[in-house]
Amino acid sequence: MSILPLEVTNLCFEARGKRLVKEATFRIEAGSRTMILGANGAGKSLLLRLCHGLLDASEGQVSWNGDVDFTDVSRKQQAMVFQRPVMLRRTALANIEYALKLHHVDQTERRERAFAVLKKVGLARLADQPARVLSYGEQQRLAMARAWVIKPKVLFLDEPSASLDPSATHSIEETIEAIASEGTTIIMTTHDLGQAKRLGTDVMFIHRGRILEQARAADFFSGPENDLAQAFLRGDLLWWKRKKPYPGGGIDHQVSRG
Repeated sequence: MSILPLEVTNLCFEARGKRLVKEATFRIEAGSRTMILGANGAGKSLLLRLCHGLLDASEGQVSWNGDVDFTDVSRKQQAMVFQRPVMLRRTALANIEYALKLHHVDQTERRERAFAVLKKVGLARLADQPARVLSYGEQQRLAMARAWVIKPKVLFLDEPSASLDPSATHSIEETIEAIASEGTTIIMTTHDLGQAKRLGTDVMFIHRGRILEQARAADFFSGPENDLAQAFLRGDLLWWKRKKPYPGGGIDHQVSRG
């Protein structure tokens, strides 16, 4: 049974008395590749973690095909790759085999499936190497392979090519396209506008914890409706100047042309 669409309604998250995600509402359909854009600290990574069930929302709800609870079905049909991959203290191949074990794949199948996905990401020659001695780019590809092998319906990616050189970034993007071609819905944060154009079918722009625009990628990049999204695409620097205290508070958006 498909867990999609993903529907998020009035989602809020607070930490230490500060609201970091504010009334996020959106819907993501099966087969899309949604790029979440915004400046550092906008709430992109938090939004992924809330949707993936790693954090509990302060308000609002996340619904998977109408199911508001994170059941075993919804959890097992999604995966997430973090900006800094977490490697287990075992070989590259064993890292993937362990993911299959957690999904109750029969032991006789694990090695074959694990090695097959390592080949897909170009790491077959490193199968017996300790995962933690691999380069950062190799670890990221291994993390992608570990997620891919369970055949998720939804894959969350948090800046998967951050700090990688063009060659390694190209490998990551090829892997993302291959995973998507097998029917996985991609929900991904990135600071790279070129990457978002290459990979995305849809875009969400988030600013200071609030989603200000959601559109088809072609429409967004040809001309977003929101003024802050327009400034973001131009490369303008955004900052905020707090007004003098008054009932209800308030913040002025300041824009500096870069």
